[in-house]
Amino acid sequence: MVELLRAPSRKVQSMIMDSQRWDGFRPRPDDIVIATYPKCGTTWTQRIVDLLVFQSPAPRTFNMTSPWLDATFFATVEQDLATLEAQPHRRFIKSHLPLDALPIFDSVKYIHVARDGRDACVSMHNHQLGFRREVFAAQQQRAMELATTPAERERAARDVPEHPRDYFLQWMDDAEAEDGGGPSADLPYCEFEMTYWQERRRENLLFVHYADLKADLAGEMRRISTFLEIDTPEPLLHELAEAAKFETMKRQGDEMLPNLAFAFDHGAQRFINKGVNGRWKDMLTPEDLARYDALIERRLPAPLARWLEHGRLETGDPRGAAD
Repeated sequence: MVELLRAPSRKVQSMIMDSQRWDGFRPRPDDIVIATYPKCGTTWTQRIVDLLVFQSPAPRTFNMTSPWLDATFFATVEQDLATLEAQPHRRFIKSHLPLDALPIFDSVKYIHVARDGRDACVSMHNHQLGFRREVFAAQQQRAMELATTPAERERAARDVPEHPRDYFLQWMDDAEAEDGGGPSADLPYCEFEMTYWQERRRENLLFVHYADLKADLAGEMRRISTFLEIDTPEPLLHELAEAAKFETMKRQGDEMLPNLAFAFDHGAQRFINKGVNGRWKDMLTPEDLARYDALIERRLPAPLARWLEHGRLETGDPRGAAD
């Protein structure tokens, strides 16, 4: 019997997500939820968990093995729940919800993956530029329907700037806004990360950082395997780590993510873009960086800010960090 430890305290309805789609979710004792702010290594971690669950490097189709339950545009909630109910393997579900919008069950394992906000922003710029025009227009229409103020309608109607710095400045405007972007927007980066940080000492919640995956992929996969109570033999772990490398995933992208062809101009090849950090260093001015630093200092506690910038390998496990 799976026990609900904490019900959601926040409802999220944005242009691409609806947290109420979790209302009909029926957990199994060994379920896994991979929950991240967008463009922080979600797909990478889904692939890592896929490799560990199946103990095989073969490519598998993500929408069948790991549905994104929050998303409103890939499938109906009835279809996603039916897919999950029919899965015979250990289930792992993707989410882009803040933790206070997710139900927390006692035996379900939660993996939260984070990344420096500037890297997430630059990656999201490429992501949004890659949408097919009709898909982006449908998202704008959904945001307009949810908007309740002139400022929200203005945000919903704007296009994606071509230059990444202009996009970053928009991202900063939204992050600094006192209204949090309104119901048609996703929760800003700092507020999103705080929902996880506040509950970081839960035994069934693991913090993973993009920079650590880049620095020691096999080591982080071993850590995730241990957290999931999966006994992965060391020789196999290194074989699975090869399958989880960016180059391998990009090569197998169309096979693993065929449903992205309808949304992106080059399908999975656009979605799995570069997989690198620090591209913002050549795009942002010293004034831009100072503005970002001021936001982080104002909105986040220092231990969280350090972890988000550097990861666990440099700053230590978040569970042991001071409040």
